[in-house]
Amino acid sequence: MKYTQLGRTGLKVSRLVLGTMNFGPQTDEADSHAIMDAALDAGINFFDTANVYGWGENKGRTESIIGNWFAKGGERRDKVVLATKVYGNMAADGESWPNHDKLSAVNIRRAVDASLKRLQTDYIDVYQFHHVDRATPFEEIWQAIDTLVTQGKILYVGSSNFPGYKIAQANETAARRGGTIGLVSEQCLYNLAERRAEMEVIPAAQEYGLGVIPWSPLHGGLLGGVIKKEVEGGRRASGRAADALANTTIRAQIQAYEDRLDKHGVEPGEAALAWLLTRPGVTGPIVGPRTAQQLESALRAVELELSEELLAGLDEIFPGPGPSPEAFAW
Repeated sequence: MKYTQLGRTGLKVSRLVLGTMNFGPQTDEADSHAIMDAALDAGINFFDTANVYGWGENKGRTESIIGNWFAKGGERRDKVVLATKVYGNMAADGESWPNHDKLSAVNIRRAVDASLKRLQTDYIDVYQFHHVDRATPFEEIWQAIDTLVTQGKILYVGSSNFPGYKIAQANETAARRGGTIGLVSEQCLYNLAERRAEMEVIPAAQEYGLGVIPWSPLHGGLLGGVIKKEVEGGRRASGRAADALANTTIRAQIQAYEDRLDKHGVEPGEAALAWLLTRPGVTGPIVGPRTAQQLESALRAVELELSEELLAGLDEIFPGPGPSPEAFAW
């Protein structure tokens, strides 16, 4: 496994991030534990989750699965850089009960303590804001975070799904307060087929020293060889990938992508991950394996070297927006 520092911090993290959103809803606890053991054995030390994972009446379940894994011992907790998130409604009855969601100081305090209990740990390495809260000023948010850092409950803070201007606003507010490290990472939707983050989010992250953690690196399976799987194994696309392939223009684009990679003898899913690892500012993509086999495929991407010819070809198929602000200003 290869490692890098998380943004401007001294924290060293693996270039693949283990996403746990499937743990509980699609992968049972025993298999989830096996995947986490395999990830750790392979050198992946950065695990990502969220308090709402498990979803619906089972929200919080994913954190509990991870907590039970930590409880097995074997220095599991000490070896893992643990990231979780706050924002979503965690009221037991599922109603949007006041102060049980978003980023008010009272909800942040409540949510941290609840996550720590489920995770069976006394600290969270990277505590992430799952979404912007337009109603809560950053002065209040940072005051709550400073208290938690002083208490030793969290070490670093990251954002998720923030636009560029909110990254700037958050860190400028932190700088004015003094003594607050501010955001150190941004988790955003970014992959070959969805490159809008290059316009503002990634430039802002680089300017403020945030590590970029792309989620959905295969774009809902669309970049994982979906057409090839249809032809060879009769596996029909589903969900977002199926909806996208119904568009003839997108289908032709994905076909061109798979054909280009077949010419170079590279698996589509591994190429999509390897491409992200070449992108400026990217710490590492989140991979969310449902099985051990999917984890093995993701691991191969870390060692995959994409030729300049192939990289240029991928840019032809999936052109990015271009440099900001020139792409939209001139």
